[in-house]
Amino acid sequence: MQKLDESLLTHLPPFAKLHRSQIRAILDQASSKRFDPEQTVFSEGETAERFYMLLDGYIRVIRITPDGEQVIALHIPAGQLFGIALAIGRESYPATAVTAAESIVLSWPTRLWTDFSTNYDGFATETYKTLGSRIGEMNNRILEMATQHVEQRVANALLRLINQTGRKTENGVEIDFPITRQNISEMTGTTLHTVSRLLSAWQKQGIVESQRKRVMVRQPHQLVELAQGPLSSS
Repeated sequence: MQKLDESLLTHLPPFAKLHRSQIRAILDQASSKRFDPEQTVFSEGETAERFYMLLDGYIRVIRITPDGEQVIALHIPAGQLFGIALAIGRESYPATAVTAAESIVLSWPTRLWTDFSTNYDGFATETYKTLGSRIGEMNNRILEMATQHVEQRVANALLRLINQTGRKTENGVEIDFPITRQNISEMTGTTLHTVSRLLSAWQKQGIVESQRKRVMVRQPHQLVELAQGPLSSS
């Protein structure tokens, strides 16, 4: 099996302070796997036997509600750790990780987590920064669900995605992985019918372009105005 090159990790925050020899030691203990789109990396409730680094692609983090509905909690871009249950004091995965696009993933046995956190400068601090950012995003989502109209929630979801993963084109900013209207409904706590109605209306207005599994924002400023809602809203 061909050895993974150290340059894969040198630019990523958890490993940026490490010497190449340290990165070599980390890579020598890693397993590498390519996933097709819509493949499950691990499932909610499974024992956390490994932790992961996304080298390429996107991960969709999914929770199941008590009544069995699927909710998309987060999208994780390339260059981030995920499945880091021990970092939040858990022995099982708190959510399901599914690839949103073709992805390349490194993983290590969970027993190495304490060793990495203790012995590699910057690994723990950068990991907790990432966790803090994700918690902040989820708190914002909870606030949106409680206080915003559905139009605002959908607009905010699209803005988040283009800010995190947008790819600029001559016609606008495209979300850089396949995403369906059902996915958007699961991100915003609304129905597929409502998302379809909104996107169709916004497409007629030239704000977005929505095709099969692809969404492009053609007028980001107008989407920002929709996300802010009417001046009279609380």
